[in-house]
Amino acid sequence: MINNRSLVIVAGLAVVAWVGSSSLYIVDETERAVKLRFGEIIEENIQPGLHFKIPFIQTVRTFDTRVLTLDTDTSRYLTEEQKAVIVDSFVMWKVVNPTRYYEATTGNEQTAERLIIPRVDESLRNQFGRLELQEIIAEKRDALMAQPTEELNELLREELGVAIIDIRIKRIDLPDQVTQAVYDRMRTERQREAREYRAQGQEQAEKIRANADRRRQVLIAEAQARAETLRGQGDAEAAALYSQSYEQDAEFFRFYRSLNAYRDSFDGKDDMLVLAPDSDFFRYLESARPEQGQNSGQ
Repeated sequence: MINNRSLVIVAGLAVVAWVGSSSLYIVDETERAVKLRFGEIIEENIQPGLHFKIPFIQTVRTFDTRVLTLDTDTSRYLTEEQKAVIVDSFVMWKVVNPTRYYEATTGNEQTAERLIIPRVDESLRNQFGRLELQEIIAEKRDALMAQPTEELNELLREELGVAIIDIRIKRIDLPDQVTQAVYDRMRTERQREAREYRAQGQEQAEKIRANADRRRQVLIAEAQARAETLRGQGDAEAAALYSQSYEQDAEFFRFYRSLNAYRDSFDGKDDMLVLAPDSDFFRYLESARPEQGQNSGQ
C-alpha cells in the first residue's frame, strides 16, 4: 500500500515537472519569438527572457535577429549606354518584424533568402541601368549602393519583415572588349589632362620668367642709377679737392697740369704737334731753357 502511494506521488511529481518544463520557455537575447495557437499568431515580437505557454495548445517559434550575410550569384548588368558589367555582391540583412517574417516565410531562413535574392538582382539591374560606365568606374562603391539599399530596405520591411542593412559590391569586372575600350578612353582622358597641365605649367613659367626679367631690368636700372649717383658724388668731391688744391697754389696747379699735358702729348714716337713757338703750351718749357743754359755754363 505504501509502495503504491509512493509510486503515485513520484508519478504525480514527474507529471508536474514535465508540465512545468513544457509550460516555460526562454527567448535568447539574440532572438525574437511569436506565440502560436493551432498555427495562429496570438502574441507578437516576444522579447528575450523567461516566458509561459500552455502545453499542447500553444507553440513558440523563435527567430535569429542578428545580422546575416547572403552571398548573391555573379550577375551581368547593362549600363545606360548598353555596355555590360559583371558584378559580384553580397547582402547584409536581419529580421526586424517577427510576425511579418513568419507570415511571409514560415520562419524559414532559406525561404527568406530565395525571396531576397531576386529583389536585390532587380534593384542592382535598375541602378546600373541608370548609370554610364564612366560613372560606375569613377563613383565610390558605398555611394553607388546607397540608393538600392534604401529602396530595398523600405520594400522588404513591408513584404518580408526584414531590414536590408547594406548591399556591398565585392568586385566589378568588364568583358574583354569593354575593358580595352575603357582603357583607351581612360588613356585619352589622362593624356588630355596632361596636356592641360603642361599648358598651365608653361603659362605659369612664362609669367614667372617675364616677372623675373622685369625685376632684373628694374634692379639693373636701380643699380645704374645708384652708380651714376655715386660717380657724380665722387666727381664732385674730386672737383672740390682739386679746387681746394688750386686755391692753395694756383701756379703749381697750372704747372702740374702742363706736365701731364706734355706727358700725354709726347707719349708715342710718332707724335707731332704743329704750334707756334710762342704758344702758351710751351710756357714752362721756355721758362726752363735759361736755367738749363746757366747750368751748362757753370
